[in-house]
Order: sequence, then C-alpha cells, then structure tokens
Amino acid sequence: MTMNDQHSLGSPFSAATHAEDVVAGRDLSRTTAVVTGGYSGLGLETTRALAAAGARVVVPARRPQVARAALQEVGGCEVVPMDLADLASVRSAAAHIRGSLGRLDLLMAVAGIMATPERRVGPGWEGHLAANHFGHFTLVCELYPLLAAAGGARVVVNSSAGHALTDIRRHDPHFRTGYDKWLAYGQSKTANSLFAVHLDTLGRGDGVRAFALHPGKIITGLQREMSLREQIDRGWVDEHGNVVGAGFKTPSQGAATGLWAATTALLDGRGGLYLEDCDVARAAAPDTPMDDGGVRPYAVDPEGAARLWDLSAAATGAMPLFR
Repeated sequence: MTMNDQHSLGSPFSAATHAEDVVAGRDLSRTTAVVTGGYSGLGLETTRALAAAGARVVVPARRPQVARAALQEVGGCEVVPMDLADLASVRSAAAHIRGSLGRLDLLMAVAGIMATPERRVGPGWEGHLAANHFGHFTLVCELYPLLAAAGGARVVVNSSAGHALTDIRRHDPHFRTGYDKWLAYGQSKTANSLFAVHLDTLGRGDGVRAFALHPGKIITGLQREMSLREQIDRGWVDEHGNVVGAGFKTPSQGAATGLWAATTALLDGRGGLYLEDCDVARAAAPDTPMDDGGVRPYAVDPEGAARLWDLSAAATGAMPLFR
C-alpha cells in the first residue's frame, strides 16, 4: 500500500463509536485472538468486546495475577505470562500459545509504554523501541504459523499520532547520543506503523493482513510514568486528575478503531494501512499539527518499512521463525 491508498472507505462508524457498537450483532465464536495488554485500558475494552461476541481470547500479561483479577468476570479468556521487553519471555509465551491453539485469527498488539525515564533492556536497547516494537515483532514472528493457518488472519498494531514526532532515527535508534522520552516514544510508534506495512507485504500471500492505527487521545495507565503536573501543563487533566482536554475519548471509544480493523468487511483484501476513528486515515502533510490527525508519509513508506524489518530481524533473531 502507498499514501494513495490512505483515504476514507466510508465507514459507518466515527470517533464517537464505542467498542460494543463495533461488535454488536457479530458472532465471533469461531474466532481466536491474542490481545497484548488485554487486561487494562484499551486492551481490557478490546478483550471484553471480543469475548462478549464469543471469541476465545488469550491475554499475554507482564503482571499475570493483576490480569486474572481484571478478567475474572470475562468468559473465554486465558492469561499467559509475558514481558514484551524480555524476548525470552515473549518466546516462552508464544510457545505456550502455539501449544494451545491450532490457528490464530486476530493478533491485537495493544500493549505499550509512553514517555518513560531512560531505560535500557536486553543488549542495551532503548526501552520504548524494545517493548513497543521489538517485543511485538518477535511475538508475531513466533506466532506466524498460527496466523497463516487461519486463512484470513489480521494483525492490528496500536500506533499513535505520536508517530508524527519522528521517523526512525537510523543514525541513533537507541539514543546513544542523548535521550528524549518523547522522541523515543514517537520513534516506537512510527516503528509500529512501519511494522504493519511490511508484515502485510510478507503475509498477504498467506491471507495475513496487517494494519496500524491511532486509537485517539485517551487517559489510561499509559500515562503512569508522567507526573500529574506534566499532564496538567499539557492541558490534559485538572489538578484532581479529571480529563479536561478537548478531543479525548473514553477507553471504550479508544478501543473501537482496533476492533473495527479486526472485524470490518470494508478492509477485506486490503492491508498495510494506517487507521483512525474507525476508518482509513488521510495522508498528512509534514507541517500538519499532530492533533489534526492523519499519517505522515514516512510512517507508511514501503522502503522504510523493509529497512526497519531488516533491522528488527537482525536485532531479535526472529526472522528465521517467519515462514
């Protein structure tokens, strides 16, 4: 797909759509899904909606006991321990999932971190790139045989309008020369989008299609590393932590675009697209304010996506498992 494909499909849904609206009347009883981060925030709303429609949902969780408590009233769910920042943990979780499922219809990459203090993981990787991208990259590669077996699987990756902050910093992707928490977050969100672009290119022959999306502005646990003062100064919340900023969605509204990507017939035969507000996002000019929406050309560039794939495969060693 190219920037020319980034145009509205005339979806009946919008920014105001809730998760339950997207799955209303759908029978997903033959659907198997993996939802990372599926026990809090947008992920929890995603899991609830899929399970309510009958899907079997596996939730990999860094805090499995917390996840089980959050999902105790949601039927059809299984929690599997997994830390996206630890590739051995990712591979262990994937092995468990491969042993329990015969196919995988949906992989929803919802988990993520944002604007954290500088952290190094693995062989010194920058934390956002490691958790938000390398972890999901490895998980998908490990589970690809199950996705191919579904004969029409979709991979849906939560990116963000934050991708507008920066392209992939090929000269210094791990911020060896100085750390900026917002550029680190933005780079990981660009990586999420580019990952979907090249995964779709590689997977479409097996019926595996991939999409990235901006869920919207939502106050969830994603902001846990930010101080209240920083959120107040950004105009997001008041001194009591209540949302006051314009254009914010509820978690249910934030989960709607991912669920639409996972289930709508409007995306049949399509892939490698960046979505927002339950539709395909428009192309955005380089000087467009981030909050005005749309996708930057570099975040859906096929050549950039292929380069990132090669970088990710070399870093994680996951490429040989993709078949």
